Amino acid sequence: MSDATLHATGHNPDDFAVQIADQIESFLVAVTEVAKGDEPDSAVPFLLLEVSQLLLAGGRLGAHEDIVPDERYEPDPGPEPEFDELRENLARLLEPIDVYSEVFDPYEPRKAPVPARISDDLADVVADLRHGMTHYRAGRTSEALWWWQFSYFSNWGTTASATLRALHSVLAHVRLNQPLAELDGLDTDQTLGDETLEFEAGRVMTEEIAGPLGLNSAQP
Repeated sequence: MSDATLHATGHNPDDFAVQIADQIESFLVAVTEVAKGDEPDSAVPFLLLEVSQLLLAGGRLGAHEDIVPDERYEPDPGPEPEFDELRENLARLLEPIDVYSEVFDPYEPRKAPVPARISDDLADVVADLRHGMTHYRAGRTSEALWWWQFSYFSNWGTTASATLRALHSVLAHVRLNQPLAELDGLDTDQTLGDETLEFEAGRVMTEEIAGPLGLNSAQP
């Protein structure tokens, strides 16, 4: 049964809210734990799994009919928490593969890839989800669902999807024992005016990327 038919079939919409909130809470807890750096060997595979599961919740929100909050204006959830420490911890943990290239809108013609960071992306997604979780924990369920759905379309869905592709690419290169283009020349602070993105010359073998992250390449 699709989420869009919940009201029409008499199913309790609170069940949907609880399921979405549980999936989001699981992601928030998991990313926070990974950022502590206690298990660097499993960081990339674990993040790949958690982002994949989060996007399942996002897909359900996207397929759901438009959610309308109970109040016309968003209640003040209080001061927004800072996620700089989370961002910095993830950046240190993922340093060998943190920077990647991304095309923000595949339907815009001739757009050059731009540099992005997995650590920035994850921190931004966490910030969006935490905002909605504040409403949910305060009992404002419709407000939380509206925010999660709106921000899924406007920000965190795209950001999480890009992060998933980057994490998948890292694991695919390592497991398939394929060389990974060197990313040292790719800086998220630089401005790219060309229609194509050029990495610095040079190649780095997958072992140099896999080693610091504790990943194992496939045996020939």
